[in-house]
Amino acid sequence: MFKKHALIALCFFVFIVVSCGKIKHEEKSKIEVMTKNGEITSIHDNRKISGIYPHLTTYAHGRIDGTYGFGNECGIGALAVWNNKLYMLNYAAHQPKGSEHKLYIVDEDMNMQIFEGSIGGTPAARMVHQESNQLFIGPYAIDSIGQVRVIPYTDMEGRLTAIGRHLKDPENMVYYYDMEGMLYEVNVHTLEVNKLFHDPLPGWHGKGGYTSQGRFVVSNNGEHASEGRVTHDDDNWESEHYKWMDSWKIEKDNVFGPENLGILAEFDGDNFKVVERRQYTDVTTKHGIYAIPNDQSPLWAMGWDNKSVRLKVLDQGEWYTYLLPKATYNNDPPHGWFTEWPRIRSVGNGKMMMDMHGMFFDFPETFSAANTAGIKPMGSHLRYIPDFVNWNGQIVLATDETSIHGNPLSGQPQSNLWFGSYEQLSNWGPASGYGAIWLKEEVSANKPSDQFLISGFHNRMVHFKNHTDKPVKITMEIDKNGDNNWIKLKDIDLEAGNYKYYIFDTSLKAEWLRLIPETSLKVTASVHLTDSNLKDASEGKELFSALADIDYSGKVNHAKLYTNKTNFNLSVYNGTIENGQFNKTNELEFTKFNFNFIENITDSNSVKALKMKNIWSEDEASIILNAKNYRLRLPKGNGNYSEIMPSGTARVVREIESERELANIGGTFYELPLFKVGQEPRYKMMRPVSTHGKQISEFNTWNGLLVLSGVKKEAKASENVYVSEDGEASLWFGGIDDIWSFGKPIGEGGPWKNSKVKANELSDMYLMTGYDKKALTLKVDKDAEITLLIHINHYLDEPVEYKTFSLKAGETFEHKFPDGFSAHWIQLKTNKDCTATAWFVYE
Repeated sequence: MFKKHALIALCFFVFIVVSCGKIKHEEKSKIEVMTKNGEITSIHDNRKISGIYPHLTTYAHGRIDGTYGFGNECGIGALAVWNNKLYMLNYAAHQPKGSEHKLYIVDEDMNMQIFEGSIGGTPAARMVHQESNQLFIGPYAIDSIGQVRVIPYTDMEGRLTAIGRHLKDPENMVYYYDMEGMLYEVNVHTLEVNKLFHDPLPGWHGKGGYTSQGRFVVSNNGEHASEGRVTHDDDNWESEHYKWMDSWKIEKDNVFGPENLGILAEFDGDNFKVVERRQYTDVTTKHGIYAIPNDQSPLWAMGWDNKSVRLKVLDQGEWYTYLLPKATYNNDPPHGWFTEWPRIRSVGNGKMMMDMHGMFFDFPETFSAANTAGIKPMGSHLRYIPDFVNWNGQIVLATDETSIHGNPLSGQPQSNLWFGSYEQLSNWGPASGYGAIWLKEEVSANKPSDQFLISGFHNRMVHFKNHTDKPVKITMEIDKNGDNNWIKLKDIDLEAGNYKYYIFDTSLKAEWLRLIPETSLKVTASVHLTDSNLKDASEGKELFSALADIDYSGKVNHAKLYTNKTNFNLSVYNGTIENGQFNKTNELEFTKFNFNFIENITDSNSVKALKMKNIWSEDEASIILNAKNYRLRLPKGNGNYSEIMPSGTARVVREIESERELANIGGTFYELPLFKVGQEPRYKMMRPVSTHGKQISEFNTWNGLLVLSGVKKEAKASENVYVSEDGEASLWFGGIDDIWSFGKPIGEGGPWKNSKVKANELSDMYLMTGYDKKALTLKVDKDAEITLLIHINHYLDEPVEYKTFSLKAGETFEHKFPDGFSAHWIQLKTNKDCTATAWFVYE
């Protein structure tokens, strides 16, 4: 009898059939879960919402009851196609000795198995070893029939981020590289491990590694002592922050300094050589994880600095540098924690794709120093994407969605996959990016700058600022075809201390731009590349039809949400907004497996969801964002939000992807870059995502999905809308990048509206980043001059003078900005005390 009960416990089978309202094609969701000793061993379902299969959600554990134990992060670090299946593994934040995280195997029918011998940790490495016909993914070696062997962390401790072909014995050995910089070699047959180096290089947070052209190239993307760089205080770097430098296997001259962060380095089998002290991530060739013997292909490495994304190319033994724009500044902090692990990979049909700093790019496999044509922006995204792959005719994105690093509104970390097409990726966020060729730096006469990508962007402009007291001429050159044939485009003459901008003709065909100064000087050249094909609100009309518009007068189901810690469910504090308050009506849970509402909340941690912090207010002129040490002004969207949804009724700021925050302010979603988890966001680097114009009172990521509240009570169930049986509760479910489809950011307002201003006193900063058509109306009550200043780069502290307008008392003056004009923030000042209005309209 005991043996019989033990057998039942060993192989407990859960079969659930769920009727969940009107689902696409009238399908019923059927979920099947297999367990063993309280752990999930396999799971299957056919429910799909906005490209996401909720049953494929991964957690920091595999317990069937969903109780969370330890591990504050759970990104999916590596994907690989092997044996016609999709292999993936998730990772903890810092567990070099293992954790409860898993190796997952998904078949073409979306059955997901969890490898019972999983040892977790913080892995993101993957490579196919051709000679032994094995996939190495994290600490696992998988043969051609799917048998899995494990390299225990007792043999190879570390956070495994890259695997490369061996330089001396490639048939029998591979290299393993880890975040702390350790370099191992592993026998592919016996899995015997030999540590070659413990910490041979400066920098921290090891990332990429790849063998090409007779060398193993490695990268790391941060500094352990990151705060020193932020203050630009490099006097004590060596003595205080690099006490372990004795282990380094490089020359130590010129290693330190505020801009020397991370590393790109070569290993020839015996010795290391520094290529560049910058923050780098992926290193690869066109062969990707299917690394081939004696690869002589051009090798690509992605990185960044304050100015731009950096693409380094190793071609026939020589290194070349190319600069690209940043769509987002989420990735920028010098510690490197927020950049895991952007890649360059094949996405099928002969295409490759590059993902870096929130932007997808077409990336040609032919890219080399002799042929630099073909990199094109596809569009931007909000997802945190550690890896992606082509499988079964679809692109699969891995994500790092919900962490609990300084995130009190989620009880346990979780991440999922997205399945879709190449065309869908191009239809998310705009192809807009920003960067700099020079940033208030000393440049030498007649020395060409690094080349900056301008191909594929609709609107292209450069802001120039001469920081010296002498005039200078800068020649702009373009490479039209990516063949290193440079031709002169235009000379820019800058007087002492002068600012100018140049907008490229939209018909100009060119791949790259470079600049050549006639004399040595200190100069800024900041590049803004923006999309002119921004989404109209009509694109998301059907998708978001269940959400109540701000002027909707019917009944609306609102809620406050919490991702549970004690089970896999979503806590829902259901309610209404009346008389300027959120009124809780009942407490529910939305279930992971059934996808329906049930009575009562079981997780006492969820009461945190009822606490909300507000950071904005509104006056006649604009929305006011109140940061800790400064304030900013934002455009007003459509509708008077402070009347319909006053302070304290709607969620304002929340982490929606791991270490990435979203703000819902006045009917517009904004992305808020972080510098450090738990600290105030870098509001000055924010960008608007979309103006939704809805009564959205809560937003959250759960089960791989974006969840929104503010659903019309009359809304019917659908693929995206789930309604309780009594109709008193309803939520909208989709993907995080669906929110671009609300439509482009719009709004109006300004720093002044009939405001009393003092002479030469700068106004508050007012947002301009990410808006499309821009116009300004000025009015003063006495003759005066108004100077408009613009912020052209996030790392340039002071604004530049755009233009001074002479106004007559009572006159209304209108200024339309040129098509394609872009700046981050604006400020104004007058030459006299007066009452003034400065009104910006963004359409």
